[in-house]
Amino acid sequence: MADRAVGLADRYIVRFYDSKYTLRQMRDQVTMLSDILGQRIWIINSKNKVVVDSESSKVFDLGEIDPEFVYNTYHDDVYIEDIIEEKMLAVTAPVMYKFEVKAYVCVLYPEREIQNASIRQMNGLNLLLLIVCLFVAIAFFVIYIIAAYPTRKIRKAALEYAGGNYSYTLKCRTHDEYNDLTNAINYMVGQIKQVDDYQKKFIANVSHDFRSPLTSIKGYAEAIKDGTVPEEARNKYLDVILFETDRLSKLTSDLLDLNRIDARGLMLEITSFDINESIKKTAASFEVTCLKKKISIELSFASKSTFVDADLGRIQQVLYNLIDNAIKFSKPQSVIEIETEEKGTKALIRVKDHGEGISRENIKRIWERFYKQDSSRGKDKKGTGLGLSIVKEIITAHDENINVISTEGVGTEFTFTLPISS
Repeated sequence: MADRAVGLADRYIVRFYDSKYTLRQMRDQVTMLSDILGQRIWIINSKNKVVVDSESSKVFDLGEIDPEFVYNTYHDDVYIEDIIEEKMLAVTAPVMYKFEVKAYVCVLYPEREIQNASIRQMNGLNLLLLIVCLFVAIAFFVIYIIAAYPTRKIRKAALEYAGGNYSYTLKCRTHDEYNDLTNAINYMVGQIKQVDDYQKKFIANVSHDFRSPLTSIKGYAEAIKDGTVPEEARNKYLDVILFETDRLSKLTSDLLDLNRIDARGLMLEITSFDINESIKKTAASFEVTCLKKKISIELSFASKSTFVDADLGRIQQVLYNLIDNAIKFSKPQSVIEIETEEKGTKALIRVKDHGEGISRENIKRIWERFYKQDSSRGKDKKGTGLGLSIVKEIITAHDENINVISTEGVGTEFTFTLPISS
């Protein structure tokens, strides 16, 4: 308002004193400006009289009401009975002509309008603030939805996996920590699925391998008890029962071994011993079995003694399983060759038979638990399908390697390594 008062004084009112406007023209000009600006305008002469009023034709002496009115720029609560009907805010500015104050311009504005304008401005600010808050709330909601979406997917996947649905695939299209977490969960579920599949297969195989001998034992025992078995055949049936009992005992022993391996890994007691001597003792334990099948075992050592660093008991278990396997699948009157060779810091131990061999399709699966060649089922009735799995676990626990070479109809050769004692 102060700028408007100064502008009116400098641009319009001074023209009256420049003889460009008559008083009537000045009144018309002020009335027009008042309509445009929406504000009441007074022209006050040097004698403190209001000579032009944009809303009245009356001329009154302002000096009688307030002699100091024109000397103050700002006035609030301006009210003059019969002239101003409501309280006004007034701003005055001098009209300068040739460096003299000739008159004053007073711009008046109702305080009510100012209050209403302030209220409207506050309402506008409140509305703007509300819009901003609403926008921020929507933005936060959208961000929450976007951020929570992967979490909800992970939660859903966790519930699926908890229910045993391991085929459910968790997908994430982001390239952040959620993607890393998704990959880790999918990998974990893959491992759990493998374990679950293995457990189901394990239980099925164990149930089958236990059921068969138990059925035989029960059948023969009931037959003997009922007296349906002739006296001369009783010993034969008892031999079958003993055979099946041995089979169950071996299966139980192998299962306990694998359970210990799975639970805490193999606890090795590393000592230095002569591998040649261990081979001799283990081979000697098969003397009776070899005589029955007319199989001979030939030993060939690189030197008189070869000391290695390993777990003696576990390596004897490896030798026993490999020799036992070789005898089972060797042809009658054939030879099993066992030899040692020193190569650098390693001792190579080979067990070779001249039996039926292993097919190319089956050779990759011989280390699997409970795996048996179809062709062997007729001959290896006492086998559990766990021997080679245990052999593999023992050699791996020593951080060594075991390999197999086999040709169908020719034979099979197993080779494993052990570190030579320093």
